[in-house]
Amino acid sequence: MRKNKTTHMMAGIFLIVFIVIFVVLSGRFIYIQATGEVNNISLEEWAEEKRTASYSMPAERGMILDKNGMILAYDRPTYRVYAVMDEAYSEDPDNPRHVVNIEETAQTLAPFLDTEAAAIENSLRHGAENERFQVEFGSAGRHLTQNEKEEIEAAGIPGIYFEEEAMRYYPNGVFASHIIGFARETDVETEDGVVSEVAGITGMEKQLNDYLQGEDGYISYQRDLYNTKLLDPNEVVKEPEDGDNVYLTLDQKIQTLLDEAMTAVDEEYNPERMNAVVMHAKTGEILAMSTRPSYNPNNPENVENWYNDVVSSPIEPGSTVKMFTWAAAIEEGVYNGNETYLSGTYNVNEKIIPIRDVNNGRGWGTITYDEGFERSSNVAASKLVWEKIGTERFLEYLYEFDIDKPSGIDLPGEIPGEILYNWPREKLTTSFGQGSTVTPIQMVKSATAIANDGKMMKPYVVDKIVDSTSNDVLEDKEPEVAGEPISAETAKQVRELLRLAVEGENATGKAFQLNDYAIGGKTGTAQIPNPDGGGYLTGSNNMIFSFLGMAPIEDPELVIFVSVQQPDLEAGEYGSLPVSFIVRNVVENSLHYMNIEPEEEASEEIERIEIPEIVGTNTATTMTTLKESGFKVTTVGSGDTITKANVEPGDCVIPTQHILLITDEPAMPNVLGWSKREIVRFAELLDLQLEMFGSGYVTLQSVEAGIPIQEGSYLGVELSHPGEEVEESEEEDESDTTEEEE
Repeated sequence: MRKNKTTHMMAGIFLIVFIVIFVVLSGRFIYIQATGEVNNISLEEWAEEKRTASYSMPAERGMILDKNGMILAYDRPTYRVYAVMDEAYSEDPDNPRHVVNIEETAQTLAPFLDTEAAAIENSLRHGAENERFQVEFGSAGRHLTQNEKEEIEAAGIPGIYFEEEAMRYYPNGVFASHIIGFARETDVETEDGVVSEVAGITGMEKQLNDYLQGEDGYISYQRDLYNTKLLDPNEVVKEPEDGDNVYLTLDQKIQTLLDEAMTAVDEEYNPERMNAVVMHAKTGEILAMSTRPSYNPNNPENVENWYNDVVSSPIEPGSTVKMFTWAAAIEEGVYNGNETYLSGTYNVNEKIIPIRDVNNGRGWGTITYDEGFERSSNVAASKLVWEKIGTERFLEYLYEFDIDKPSGIDLPGEIPGEILYNWPREKLTTSFGQGSTVTPIQMVKSATAIANDGKMMKPYVVDKIVDSTSNDVLEDKEPEVAGEPISAETAKQVRELLRLAVEGENATGKAFQLNDYAIGGKTGTAQIPNPDGGGYLTGSNNMIFSFLGMAPIEDPELVIFVSVQQPDLEAGEYGSLPVSFIVRNVVENSLHYMNIEPEEEASEEIERIEIPEIVGTNTATTMTTLKESGFKVTTVGSGDTITKANVEPGDCVIPTQHILLITDEPAMPNVLGWSKREIVRFAELLDLQLEMFGSGYVTLQSVEAGIPIQEGSYLGVELSHPGEEVEESEEEDESDTTEEEE
């Protein structure tokens, strides 16, 4: 009886406990059903999140192009490889969609990723042990090309998949790298946390990142366990907004000419630094700009110099500044080019250290001021400022030429130079480019006033910004006059002096003469401040050799500045040699490319002759006919029939043109004295492997005249330029800066 009572009591307790549990669970279920929440988490949202796949749709970064639409930077599609480890991803065991054999997968994949199989195996095993859905392979598995992707796919490795991702690519390598800059994938803080995106690091990529960036889109839909869309997937798509395209004023062909010339000088003379900029004289457009050392933005490793020295590194300009000194004197109305003065040494008074001319103060006796400019006389420049213009008025002219302020170019990191103009001697040395500093872009900007009839143009690099989807122009730059420091008459007179400084009998710039155009400009040699203390570095090579000029000098289209710092010169070589190599190659070829008529053709009204049919005709008859018309004719070989020529039927050419006739038995002609263009055209006609050394006219040929030649054979020629010798004074230009003491 007692036992039965205990049993009933325990049963009652269990019943009560069961009822409580039932009520609690029922209440919980009713609450969950009513509210749809568990621990403040919406079950509906949780379920939707679990069955919703969401993928980012990255925007394509805008392209950077040159003024003619040549692509300089764009997003190149690459691929990231990953491995799916979850067995549930495979619907059919006979066709697995996940990694089945880790060791075999690692062994097969390793050669494609150029990495150790053990490293891949470790990643896969770690992912499997931690029940990860997928595994990636770090940098080894990223940025795969289309060909690499296809090769891996062909291997048929189960569980290996790819995701497309963009990589910024620069098809021209070091081409204008300090202007274009580069962009890389970086981690960026957003409202949704840290995300990876491609962002500009330097140059235009950084400066115009907001335009180039674009805005990512996304796609989301509901799917089952096997990632298959549901019948009603509730799909949401937000299209990405691609970045805008940026067109620069750079001209790819002119920039390539500049880069190639600077690379050649870099290899031959191994200078510490080089800078060059080519500007359109009438608009201010930067057509080319280059700095050495440079870097390849596709692989910016071990970069020696991140700065764009053209805008960020002021230097002493040397004698290039004399063109502004003479311009000030002419504009002020105090200049008489035929007036004479005693060159050599200039003593203002006993308290100021004398100014000496570049040949150690020996001078050239009593000469005119025009000849003083031609010879790059420091004494002439000093006397013009001290006795003619006045030091304070000269300073005002420097201000009007914007020597004291930034150029305003739309490039990041511009640092202007500084006019050193406190003591009397500083006011004198500034007249010939010592003590004060400027950047190359400041010099080129100021020179446009001389090239452009007094109108000084503001330099700019961004031509226009275009919507990549609609092609609507969002921003369009126009040439801007920054000032008019001199009159058109003064500018014309200074251009005549600049031509004299290159072509004159006593010119210091003879090495800069061009074949087909007249160029005017001023050479400069500046000493380098000693980084270890006061004063300047010593030694003939420890200089910055430069040239500031314009061409064609009668009506300039181009303004160019080139500087070469501390080149390795051999005994007897002058600092103007590497500078002139760059200037001649870039300006000559650029003007031809721009279809600027050569000076000789422009200045003569010569009737042009139409070329008849030549190929297939008798050699002797055709040669006689052409010579009678006034043409210079070279017959290549002794064959009776002409097979090729450097002119086409119907061409209208001047009778002084050099015509090449290739016969059916070609033999090497005597090419000594031929221009670079002539020898290049000759090599093209016979498909020769041409190798040229130097610039100017042919002085040596590797194949003797009269020897039979065949298409594809080798021809080496050495060229030099008339007037290659440079006056010794340029080597010692402004050497008196070592005496700078007040």
